Amino acid sequence: MTSLQDRSRTAVWHPCTQMARLVDVPPLPIARGEGPWLFDTDGNRYFDANSSWWVNLFGHSDKPLHDAIKAQLDTLPHVMLAGCTHEPAVRLAERLSARTGGALGHTFFGSDGASAVEIALKQSFHSWKNRGRPDKREFVCLKNSYHGETLGALSVTDVQVFRDAYDPLLMRAHIVMSPDARLGNEAEALAAMRTLLAERHDRIACVIVEPLIQGAAGMVMYSPAYLKGLRELTREFGVHLIADEIAVGCGRTGTFFAWEQSQADWPDFVLLSKGITGGTLPLSLVLTTDDVFAAFWSEDVTRGFLHSHSYTGNPLACAAANAVLDRFDAGQLDDNRQQADRLARAFAPLASRVSHLRQRGMILAFDVPEAPSRFAERFHLAARAHQLLIRPIGATVYLMPPYLIDDATAAFLADAVAQTLNDVLNDVLA
Repeated sequence: MTSLQDRSRTAVWHPCTQMARLVDVPPLPIARGEGPWLFDTDGNRYFDANSSWWVNLFGHSDKPLHDAIKAQLDTLPHVMLAGCTHEPAVRLAERLSARTGGALGHTFFGSDGASAVEIALKQSFHSWKNRGRPDKREFVCLKNSYHGETLGALSVTDVQVFRDAYDPLLMRAHIVMSPDARLGNEAEALAAMRTLLAERHDRIACVIVEPLIQGAAGMVMYSPAYLKGLRELTREFGVHLIADEIAVGCGRTGTFFAWEQSQADWPDFVLLSKGITGGTLPLSLVLTTDDVFAAFWSEDVTRGFLHSHSYTGNPLACAAANAVLDRFDAGQLDDNRQQADRLARAFAPLASRVSHLRQRGMILAFDVPEAPSRFAERFHLAARAHQLLIRPIGATVYLMPPYLIDDATAAFLADAVAQTLNDVLNDVLA
């Protein structure tokens, strides 16, 4: 019989994959998941160290999440959110607003992270237009930023492997120096932003930023002080600020919203996706202010925000998200702090072998000096022999595991990563 791997290579166009490589590197055939583990069709297990692209918070087949979805499935699987409403969506919007102290009082529902970015960019521009400022149509992003791969989101993304092929199709965003704790350049980065905003604020609609960690850039980390300074600049020059928390929200950095650590005024937009449903169903959300919302308040349909998709505010996804919030209401962040400490202790001995071992909450990363060619692929494949499913970004190895880290698990992860690193580097030397 044809294997699942062969069938997949023939019929499925895999994301973020050069399909020709699947001849030599077949996709791992996963049959089921339980807790932090994924099991292949032969019964081998792998620790999901990257949370299946950063979405899984509490492990696979989590019973409270599944129970919430099943209960909603028996009541209302879906209804359009145009002209209708339902309890799961309203409750979710209310609870997220409460987590911002009411500063972000309006939630728009999307399907995935890139669509949330598109929505926020459109809302920013359109709100300025509705207020008689149509010239404010330019966007600003940070160097090495990643915000998604649809055309609008790609226009504010500065990872060349994703955007170069489509460059002729993209809007021209301003790309400003990004802060990087390894370089100690936060003051310089803020000065560069000030220079741009001083020159172009009459034409700039918004600045978009990944708070505290630039994920696809290689888990580049910087301090909350940069966010506070950035918020002060956008206030000073009358420019919207979008906090893209798609990867770093939902407790990943130690607070529910990464932005909370800045101790600054809330941005004009906060975007959530990935972990908000605990790795069960696709959903994204755009939280915004009364001021932005008021710009669209009119009987004139052309002043309305006429963005939608068929599954906007899907009740099943909203039920899952409410179950996620239940977990945080019950003290998940306290558990995360203890789990983050376990990871830090377990990985501390590795610091002498790698560069820039760094951590923010439940995200840990390090760089491999003089990494060999195809390092990320080599590491990914070698890790499977150590029961580890992990995908480095270039020469950066990172962990963003489910929130299920006890002492034994932390020790296992540190040992598996160290052994994998040995295998890859020794193989190259051999």
